[in-house]
Amino acid sequence: MEEKRYLKWYNKIGYGSGDIAGNVVYAFLSSFVMIYLTDTIGLASGIVGSLIAVSKLFDGFTDIFFGSMIDKTHSRLGKARPWMLYGYIGCAITLAACFAVPVNLGRTTQYAWFFIAYTLLNSVFYTANNIAYSALTSLVTKNSKERVQMGSYRFIFAFSTSLLIQTITVGFVDLCGGDAAAWRLTAVIYAGIGLIVNTISVFSVKELPEEELNDSAASGKEEKYGLIQAFGLLVKNKFYLMICLAYILQQLYSAMIGAGIYYMTWVLKNKNLFGQFAWAVNIPLIIALIFTPALVGRWKSMYKLNLRGYIIAVIGRGLVVVAGYMGNVPLMMAFTALAALGQGPWQGDMNAVIASCSEYTYLTQGKRVDGTMYSCTSLGVKIGGGIGTALAGWLLEFSGYVGTNAVQPESALNMMQFMYLWLPFIFDVLIMLVLSRMNVEGANDKIKKEKRVTADHA
Repeated sequence: MEEKRYLKWYNKIGYGSGDIAGNVVYAFLSSFVMIYLTDTIGLASGIVGSLIAVSKLFDGFTDIFFGSMIDKTHSRLGKARPWMLYGYIGCAITLAACFAVPVNLGRTTQYAWFFIAYTLLNSVFYTANNIAYSALTSLVTKNSKERVQMGSYRFIFAFSTSLLIQTITVGFVDLCGGDAAAWRLTAVIYAGIGLIVNTISVFSVKELPEEELNDSAASGKEEKYGLIQAFGLLVKNKFYLMICLAYILQQLYSAMIGAGIYYMTWVLKNKNLFGQFAWAVNIPLIIALIFTPALVGRWKSMYKLNLRGYIIAVIGRGLVVVAGYMGNVPLMMAFTALAALGQGPWQGDMNAVIASCSEYTYLTQGKRVDGTMYSCTSLGVKIGGGIGTALAGWLLEFSGYVGTNAVQPESALNMMQFMYLWLPFIFDVLIMLVLSRMNVEGANDKIKKEKRVTADHA
């Protein structure tokens, strides 16, 4: 029997456009905040990296907290949409603040300014917005194909936005003067665009009634659980832990790719290549996302598609390393594109896999924790992306890099090469190993079959 359909084409596109807003924050922050702070403001990369790492200490708690709050919310807009709507107002303000460090203040005050703005952005406002946005996948439809389609639309918009930001930002900042005021203006423009698009996305979908979402709601009683119990439900789900690990590794990968602006600027001697490599990454990802729903339908397995895709990604990144040491930029771009093509399916069906992971908790524990389950998306972005940015700062500091110097030591150039060539390859290998164990669909099918057998013999 064909699954019931819940969404029109414009609902899926409207939902997907919400990641324009998300990547206005993430792509801009992860790609440019470090080079803004080191090369424009003159802060030490090692100290900035340490501040980012300390900021991450708040994230684990707030992820679970906001996920739990979403599950407990009952409003006219539903469970997740209020948090998505209002959370982004704070995102817009704090994103602008991260790129508005006053140049006339002392160093200690500048570090404090950045730390407060960055922590509020990541630990509070982005958390509330991103978990809510991700949770909508399981709150607006029960159709597994529609969930995959929503994920594909979402990440098409995400990578298109990343591509645009990575391509035009350097040139636009230079056009506006290349100084601190230019970065501040760019951040304000991006924040304004994100605020508008996020609002449109919120009102493009409607959450299903809780009675329809929860098959056990016929009893009229709602399962209640506290924050500690919610955390317990998550850690009992091995697939949730795998998704968290894969997501963190993926964001570490993205952080190293974002730190590639140092590699382009100092090793390849052309910072504009950063935008060209962004095309080599994002266009193949978008192409893969377009075909992901059809491939999932044909193979009837997200697990097989994701694993095979990442085998291709590992091969591609390995060849990027070889081409990098050959000094062949066109080959580097070609193999970068191959790796991105392999990464695409996991990006596209990730939300659907998380929905299946939430179903696994329901089948094994008898409780629905959709909002809390999607905390892995925010946790992965913030911990992976934050630690990745911090790691870039530490490695640059360790290598002797000073952003305001006209020439960098050989040790710094070698470190940039290690960061851009080897670390992404290593992270892809680790993700492939995690995905090889993440057959949550098979686990759910097995449990359902066992329960039917039990019911038949009752």
